[in-house]
Amino acid sequence: MEYLVYVSTAKRLMNDEELLDILIKARSENNAHSITGMLLYSQGTFIQVLEGEKENVDRIFKKIESDTRHKNVIKLMNGVINQRNFPDWSMAFASVNSEILQSFEGFLDPADPSFLGSNNDTTTNMLRIFAQTNNLTY
Repeated sequence: MEYLVYVSTAKRLMNDEELLDILIKARSENNAHSITGMLLYSQGTFIQVLEGEKENVDRIFKKIESDTRHKNVIKLMNGVINQRNFPDWSMAFASVNSEILQSFEGFLDPADPSFLGSNNDTTTNMLRIFAQTNNLTY
């Protein structure tokens, strides 16, 4: 099984409705290709972890790279994992503008002290650092 972590910049700041649209489409596409992961967004910056079979991760990442809503897509890391870090999430999502999205399954509030639990692997630490750097946590 493969994982991939990337960052990108939104072409403009996104509102909750636009972020919800991304989340709904990502979940549908990810379910169809057995991809799990997490997407974080803050003030125009995305960081995402994708997990799944290599060909599926590559397929989804190619679609992400061609998405015109963002630019400067930078693959930070990828590699092999023995088990998923986000096995139950077709795409967990967190945003600094969370009021509307809190009612959706899979929404994680980065301000919650239990955000990402105690998992200490590299991908989870990257997400945790992103949330802390962007003042999304306590």
